Amino acid sequence: MKVFVTEALVIDLQREVWLCRGCDHELGSARRPYKHGMLVRARAPAEVHAPILDAAKYSFTFAPDPAWVQLLEYCCPACGRLAEVEYLPPGHPPAEDIALDLDALLRQWQSRPQLAEPCLGPEFVAPPHHHGKHHD
Repeated sequence: MKVFVTEALVIDLQREVWLCRGCDHELGSARRPYKHGMLVRARAPAEVHAPILDAAKYSFTFAPDPAWVQLLEYCCPACGRLAEVEYLPPGHPPAEDIALDLDALLRQWQSRPQLAEPCLGPEFVAPPHHHGKHHD
């Protein structure tokens, strides 16, 4: 069974692997951060956030200072789908932004039907709540 996690990421619960939602490329074990299976592209912050003021005239141009921030893009190595953009201090390791309890997720989805597309809000109906039982 596949479970949608983000716009770009899916978990295959039977195989316990991350998949690219765009091309189904396997990105590695779902028990590890998905970023381990992604291509990482470092971008110059001013490439994405162009200076508003002339750098020859002003010390502060409203573009992020690369001495203070690095910009990392995480993409599927097969199709190039962008999964995450991260702003971090230079030298900081990648943030672990998604840490799921995979065993609890497996229990939660064992009696649910697989979804063909993600559902949000009133379109998604959670299973009935049973008082007195342990919930994940």
